Amino acid sequence: MNGIEVVESRFAPRTRGNVYYGWVVLVVAALAMVATLPGRTQGLGLITEPLLRDLKSNRVNFALMNTFATLIGSAFCLVCGPLIDRVGARVVLTAVAAALGISVLAMSRVTGSLGLLVTLTLTRGFGQSALSVVSLALVGKWFVRKLPTAMGVYSFLIGIGFVAAFPGVGYAVKHFGWRQVWWWMGWVLLAGLGSAAWLLVRRTPESVGLTVDGMPAVGSEMDATPQAGLTLDEALQTAAFWAFALSGAAYGLVSTGLMLFNEAVLRERGFDYSMVLTVLGIVAFAGMVSNFLGGWLGQKWPPGRLMSAAMFLLAAALCALPLAHTKAMAYAYAVAMGVSGGIVTVVFFLCWGKLFGRAHLGAVQGAAQLLTVLASALGPSLLAQSLRLTGSSTPLMFALAPIVAVLGAFCLAAPQPALRNALPAGDG
Repeated sequence: MNGIEVVESRFAPRTRGNVYYGWVVLVVAALAMVATLPGRTQGLGLITEPLLRDLKSNRVNFALMNTFATLIGSAFCLVCGPLIDRVGARVVLTAVAAALGISVLAMSRVTGSLGLLVTLTLTRGFGQSALSVVSLALVGKWFVRKLPTAMGVYSFLIGIGFVAAFPGVGYAVKHFGWRQVWWWMGWVLLAGLGSAAWLLVRRTPESVGLTVDGMPAVGSEMDATPQAGLTLDEALQTAAFWAFALSGAAYGLVSTGLMLFNEAVLRERGFDYSMVLTVLGIVAFAGMVSNFLGGWLGQKWPPGRLMSAAMFLLAAALCALPLAHTKAMAYAYAVAMGVSGGIVTVVFFLCWGKLFGRAHLGAVQGAAQLLTVLASALGPSLLAQSLRLTGSSTPLMFALAPIVAVLGAFCLAAPQPALRNALPAGDG
């Protein structure tokens, strides 16, 4: 073991009974993903209107700032990923949590456009980009054979966390003001998540004298050899990387656009605000249920088949949305969108460690996350342009549906990368 691993094994926390310590790490990883809220479109949406009134700014300027901040912040993925592989997730998670906390604290005190642009870029970079990458890599470093199940649980915990966080933060902003809430959130990230990361997280099972998954190694499987795995350059040369990365990016593009303009899209079809809330609730509930479905199927199906099914379902949802002029069609759209999103999320989380190994997992996931961040920045702009130029979201939905379906076929056809000592694709 290297120096860091020796220190970690000497001061490894203990769990009661025979509980595998990876589950503790998984809970911290899920909390870290929920903590990306201040750097996400949905989180920023909770403070956009009061922030604009406070700074006497307008939506056009803020949207432009947000686009630049997201694009610049996406580069943090490429830095964070390799750092995880070199110095360990514990160090990187602690540092990123602290940096995001300081950025949010600074944002709560901005008084002008320049300060807003700088702090917005930092919250995007450390939150949506870097913290997402380290959260994902943590689970992949601790689980291999149980990875589908672990990612199902991880995704469900994230769903529960966001479902609780959105109304909670929204209520607090309404009653205490966005500056006070962002100030509190900054300290929670800096002192709370930063401390939890340092006290509870460890870089790998081997660094604390455990076996991956808490199970005996079988033969010479890759889970007994943390050094096994493709480098980022090798991963980029495989069809599988691009199939999964582009599919995840396509889902991010669609979901962020529809999340930001859900009310406008559904009102276009004659629904009132109460129906908008109902549809959003169905999407969220179906997504959380399908997190477990994706984890269960991930133990039986190879990642390509599972991602392909989810993408075909997403294409069907995009086709159903323009036709949703009745409540039944709107409900069908919501279920299809939620189930496809829940499964895409699980597969996107688990496929990198399963197909490319653990040795360079941070770098590989960082590159994939970069594409999703860029696509997420593009989604709302495309939908806004469709609404502005045509007065409808329908042309964009019908244009995206075949692209999503083609990506589903790509996932199905892409061969699994050749990885020495790799587990069978369908082995959970």
